[in-house]
Amino acid sequence: MSDILLLHGPNLNLLGTREPDVYGHDSLEDINARAKDQAVSAGASLSALQSNHEGDLVDRVQQTLHDGTRFIVINPAAFTHTSVALRDAFAAVNVPFIEVHISNVHAREPFRRQSFFSDLAQAVICGLGTAGYTVAIGAALTHLGFSDPTI
Repeated sequence: MSDILLLHGPNLNLLGTREPDVYGHDSLEDINARAKDQAVSAGASLSALQSNHEGDLVDRVQQTLHDGTRFIVINPAAFTHTSVALRDAFAAVNVPFIEVHISNVHAREPFRRQSFFSDLAQAVICGLGTAGYTVAIGAALTHLGFSDPTI
């Protein structure tokens, strides 16, 4: 059981090398390590999962019904604009979540401006680079009643 589940969608395993002018130089491991440190410093627990497969993410969201996860932070990546299945999983479990995007999706291609998750999310963070994860984890900690030492 983790208080917070951090989910990463497709191609985010390539962070640090994939289009660094758009996504920066931090690796997924860097992001996960900072998020875990932030949660642990506040007295919370955090687990993370990245998958390039929609069904893996759907299955993991559904598991929150039984594993005690209290909050989700997700960067759905390309699934943001395509995955009704993942959206339906979030609607079914009713666990609060924040949607995070490293880039400002509204300043990019028109198809990236449509999200299947934003209307269900407690918040959407985009365009802050990988610092958006820190903001999202901080908000999740606050929501759960923890004091976030990073803010």
